[in-house]
Amino acid sequence: MTQLPLDSEFADLLEPFDLHNQELLSQVHPPEWVNPEPADRYHLVVLGGGTAGLVSAAGAAGLGARVALVERRFLGGDCLNYGCVPSKALISASRAWNQARNAAEAFSGPATTGDGDFGEVMARMRRLRAKISHHDSAERFRGLGVDVFIGNGEFVATDALEVDGKRLAFRRAVIATGARPMMLPIPGLAEAEPLTNETVFTLTELPPRLGVIGAGPIGCELAQSFARFGSRVSLFDIAPQVLIREDADAARIIQDRLIADGVDLQLGVNIGNVQRQGSETLLDLEKDGAASRITVDQLLVAVGRVPNSEGLGLDPAGVEASKHGVTVNDRLCTSNPRIFAVGDVASRYKFTHMADALARIAIQNALFFGRKRASDLVVPWCTYTDPEIAHVGLYAGDAEKAGLEIESLTLSLEEVDRSLLEGSTEGFLRLHVRKGKDEIVGATLVADHAGDMLGELALAVTHKMGLGKIASTIHPYPTQAEVIKKAADAWQRRKLTPIVQRVFELFFRLFR
Repeated sequence: MTQLPLDSEFADLLEPFDLHNQELLSQVHPPEWVNPEPADRYHLVVLGGGTAGLVSAAGAAGLGARVALVERRFLGGDCLNYGCVPSKALISASRAWNQARNAAEAFSGPATTGDGDFGEVMARMRRLRAKISHHDSAERFRGLGVDVFIGNGEFVATDALEVDGKRLAFRRAVIATGARPMMLPIPGLAEAEPLTNETVFTLTELPPRLGVIGAGPIGCELAQSFARFGSRVSLFDIAPQVLIREDADAARIIQDRLIADGVDLQLGVNIGNVQRQGSETLLDLEKDGAASRITVDQLLVAVGRVPNSEGLGLDPAGVEASKHGVTVNDRLCTSNPRIFAVGDVASRYKFTHMADALARIAIQNALFFGRKRASDLVVPWCTYTDPEIAHVGLYAGDAEKAGLEIESLTLSLEEVDRSLLEGSTEGFLRLHVRKGKDEIVGATLVADHAGDMLGELALAVTHKMGLGKIASTIHPYPTQAEVIKKAADAWQRRKLTPIVQRVFELFFRLFR
């Protein structure tokens, strides 16, 4: 395979450049790739080869459209290269390590001794990422009939863009350039060259001391994983709890588990200064007027994402943008009616599955004069800590702001047999139901595999299904998902008011 040039701007993202990363590169940014000669005019040109761009290109080409796909870095975007795929490989490994350590105490299993091999964990991640990468490869999309251009794409007119000097004229275009890690304006932080989600997966040695700035989903997931691998992890956030978006009792479960895993939680703190001294990074903290200092070997910043909307030639294209990304209406059209934008560059929901869903809307609206609206989508999400937190629909606070009256029900996993048998009763299901009806408008689930269980509830919220239909559906026993059926049964029992109960009592007296 061809060696990636050492002066490449992407070289640091593919360290170590072993056989696995060479295979990845050959799929998502082939060094010897020759861009095709452009067609006279494309039905659709897609700028950006992450999830949103790939779905847009594949979907349009599958319908018979002439499609061009432009990507400057790696096809597959964040999800494949430094997001969902590598992070879940690490999370799975860290869970397995933790289960092995706890097997003796929890299940009278064999005692484990010694340290694991973090380098092999990372090698496994690189191997699996490379194995998956063919789904997003340049060769695969060429086989689908898409003209794949590797290089910098920039709009030069309202109906054309250029890639390395080649002009691509289009009837419609989709901007799907994604987002990048946000960096906080803390003195000395940028100079300390911290890790981000784009570089943390290049590690081959376990940091003895790891600092993580940001107690959101990515920060909590990686803090827990590295702590389980054996790092001494400090997790910093200005908020008073982790996962500030979630209900306080749900976040508390995660906080307690993080502490049990050895994470030093530094919540409600301000980081006043960061400085790199030799191989160490020093963080100066302030909380409630008291100053302190923590020293780490590596620092990871996980505080959110910034849309990639610069350098795209938006002015010649007549496309408006702000600090929040490319501006679109509810049908994902920009200020230029020929150009649409989808995914992280144009959405506040920066999830792979949301990028996929938005791309499907954009194809219909751009190519077939559709009227699909992004606001009609019901968006589920999951934080893959242990246990996981999954949510869909409204939180109680959302319902209150919207003036929607709701009733809520919370059921502990201690009521679920499978959870008891597996020793995983930390968690609950919370349902928010439209008052006076049984329609589910929101749900939060805290459980080992909450993300896998959320689909039934997402279906219910999306299609306004009631708890009565869930209660009448047979669920396999024993599973953790039985908590949904139990909650539905509990809700049904609420209908048995004292008056109704009295009526039944009279009925059975008459028919003794």
